[in-house]
Amino acid sequence: MDDFKEKLITLMYYPGISWNSVFQLLKKDPSLQTLKDYKPQSFQQNLFLLKATTNSTTENPSIPALQTEIIHENIRQFNNNGIEAISILDKNYPELLKEIYQPPWVLFVKGNLNLLDKQPKLAVVGSRQATQYGKNAIGLMFPRLVEKGLVIVSGLATGIDTLAHEYAMKNGGNTIAVIAGGLYHVYPKENSELAREMMKTQLVVSEYPPDTKPMRWHFPARNRIISGMSNGTFIIEAKRKSGSLITANYAVNEGREVFSLPGSIFNPSSLGTNDLIKQGAKLVMSSEDILEELRL
Repeated sequence: MDDFKEKLITLMYYPGISWNSVFQLLKKDPSLQTLKDYKPQSFQQNLFLLKATTNSTTENPSIPALQTEIIHENIRQFNNNGIEAISILDKNYPELLKEIYQPPWVLFVKGNLNLLDKQPKLAVVGSRQATQYGKNAIGLMFPRLVEKGLVIVSGLATGIDTLAHEYAMKNGGNTIAVIAGGLYHVYPKENSELAREMMKTQLVVSEYPPDTKPMRWHFPARNRIISGMSNGTFIIEAKRKSGSLITANYAVNEGREVFSLPGSIFNPSSLGTNDLIKQGAKLVMSSEDILEELRL
């Protein structure tokens, strides 16, 4: 790992770090040569990069140095834990993801790295309270989608996301999970076994260091990655004002295809998808509706 990449990864460990903070620092110091001169309190004072970490930080000057050494030790443990850190400057960083607004500076990944390059990719998201209708739709469409080589990207949430990952593997295909929080803190816990399986044969991705616990704001933020690395986004079931619609909005803003499964006007889980169709999303009644739009 080169010096610049390790410094960029180190920044990801700083509490309260933001995308724009890193951007501003890179503008001032493109090679991050001065990073060693900054301690948490100087980041906060001079660059507004950090929230206060502990009350004792300013009382004990050895704490920042100790924190830095812990960070470096964590980075050195990546290989032992099968984790790869991919910076936005690395060749295997997904090209489509570079095109979005505020692409992640670093991706922390575990599993089959070849899936990052494999094309095309289809994001599949939906309600956490999946109905039998949604499950049947996945069962009907996925065999053909997988047969045509689509990599299924989703968020490892309960409901539609879980079904998307499982059905992709069940049909002999490939799938990528983009999670909120770090690789050591899979959420929800009931999907821990699925995540472990995917880390062996598929791929799990996070923009946060592995020991980061998921926070509420991580979930909508990760949706931009799900749609951002994908050629199109397929919403299977969604209530109005759901997280799936956030993903759809990201896809629209990124100029990607949006597909939507129509449903009953009496089913709350179809109101969001029906709204998307009214707004111009492609109505999907079979896998061919997706394949023809992606020219497969």
